[in-house]
Amino acid sequence: MSATHTNFWLIRHALVEQNARATLYGVLDVEICPHTLESQRPNYAALARTLPANAIWYVTPLSRTRRTAEAILHAGYAPTELHVEPDLIEQHLGAFQGLPHADLPDQLTQPAHPFWPLSGTERPPGGESMQDVITRVGAAMERLALRHPDRDIVIVSHGGAIRAAIAHALAIAADNALHLSVENISLSRLQRQDAGWRVISVNTHPT
Repeated sequence: MSATHTNFWLIRHALVEQNARATLYGVLDVEICPHTLESQRPNYAALARTLPANAIWYVTPLSRTRRTAEAILHAGYAPTELHVEPDLIEQHLGAFQGLPHADLPDQLTQPAHPFWPLSGTERPPGGESMQDVITRVGAAMERLALRHPDRDIVIVSHGGAIRAAIAHALAIAADNALHLSVENISLSRLQRQDAGWRVISVNTHPT
């Protein structure tokens, strides 16, 4: 039996609007910034040129991923169906969702991570830790690889979920994953082979 591999093209959604950025918005369905969406048209066109033709596309249930995907399609990628995968959604911050960043420290049970308000194992009341996200997203990535062998899969998702996917591929802990930089509308690439996962690139910006 010949070896198979599935290529994943992971894109973080566009920048959200300014008021949302002042809070821990997690899985709240906040709007993306209309001015940034307009000014970054060339970036969407570059992604449309870079992404493989005839790929299978996935977004999450949150509108910011769908709107970002639609911007890429409108910038020159051929029309395609956008499938929804709930398990690729952002970290659920439970009782912390919607809090201003400045209001968080008094409620933590562990020291904050240097590059994220929560440590990798801090689980907000009613929410998820980053380690929980790695488990959830990793299972979804394995499932999609089995469902679509030898295909290209474009996923428009969230910073936390993309870090989780990379952490799953590298088998690293949550605190290590939070050191990864995943910028808005950046592209990261993973490949699932029979022998395991490979990381092709992280946080790139096609031109």
